[in-house]
Amino acid sequence: MGRNDRRDFLVAAGLSSAALALAPGDVKAETLPPALEVKPQHHIRFAVCGISHDHIHGMIEAVRRGGGELVAGWGLEPDKLAVFRKRYPEVTIAATQDEIINRSDIQLVLSSHIASERARIGVAVMKTGKDFLADKPGITTLEDLALVRQTIAETGRIYAILYSERLEVRAAVYAGELIKQGVIGKVIQTINIAPHQIVQRGGLAGGGSGRPEWFWNDAQFGGILCDIGSHQVDQFLYYTGSTSAEVVSAQVANLRHPERPNFQDFGDMTLRGDRGLGYVRLDWFTPGGLGTWGDGRLFVLGTDGYLEIRKYVDVAVANRGNNLFVVDGRRARYIDCANGPLPFGHQFVADIVRRTQTAQDQTQCLLAAELSILAQKNATQVTLSG
Repeated sequence: MGRNDRRDFLVAAGLSSAALALAPGDVKAETLPPALEVKPQHHIRFAVCGISHDHIHGMIEAVRRGGGELVAGWGLEPDKLAVFRKRYPEVTIAATQDEIINRSDIQLVLSSHIASERARIGVAVMKTGKDFLADKPGITTLEDLALVRQTIAETGRIYAILYSERLEVRAAVYAGELIKQGVIGKVIQTINIAPHQIVQRGGLAGGGSGRPEWFWNDAQFGGILCDIGSHQVDQFLYYTGSTSAEVVSAQVANLRHPERPNFQDFGDMTLRGDRGLGYVRLDWFTPGGLGTWGDGRLFVLGTDGYLEIRKYVDVAVANRGNNLFVVDGRRARYIDCANGPLPFGHQFVADIVRRTQTAQDQTQCLLAAELSILAQKNATQVTLSG
């Protein structure tokens, strides 16, 4: 009897997935149970200063889950502001950034304003005694990074960056727990494949409207390695546990958008940390046929196994994300993580109240930003013939 025939027979016999995993080479399919409802332990009031990227809505929901109350917002773009007003009709709309920055009745400010301006907003926020949560990339230049670090030292405030591809992806969260448990041994390398789509169908990832002008200008969006690459550098540091690292090589290219000379649609980089290695590939070539904004994948190689996350789709198999595959010395497993927990919001609000660093380590957060900026700054510009 062949393996597939044997599997069909056991399923028909009503045996459990655990029984199916007993034969060498068989795959055990698991589904995480629904995460326990965690009631917020703390309450804070927060505001939004900049809504240029639709990531702001995911940021807001994360803080709300943790006990945050959104009380005010400011936005530059009329179309984005109209959406914001509709989603949050109870929220006061400020006329200027300064109205948000100088409010004395809030503890936290969120921003997805034009990327190159986020650090300036965050520094101003911290100087008024409040904490700050930026969309990625939270910082786009080494000069701004130095200013952020200086302001943190002077004020003791938090400058957080929501690297959502790890912090707000359930499979990525659960993968981190398995790695901490030693399921695949010591991590050796991470490989991130992070394709993105320029024209999207709407949703929190980027919205259904056309891209704004700043999206095409690397001085404003930071460049492909600094922008979407910051997500991947964060994952490299977190999963390897590296506390110091360097960019070994980096390259960028504009292969399909010659009419936008300050844009890059492809980039990659190689990283070397004190506790692991990393490779990242980024692009803006996701075709419409995929059905979502990108087939993001993370591969983590360990000394005793490996895992893969298919974050947003299991291409040509199932139109669902949060797919985790784990192979160790005993078995291969598929884990549906759609029900897994998202602890960032609760942890972050608690950090603001308790002055701790549970949701995100401040040093690691800024090291990810630094490596992304350095990769972009020193990248080789590639031109392909034909």
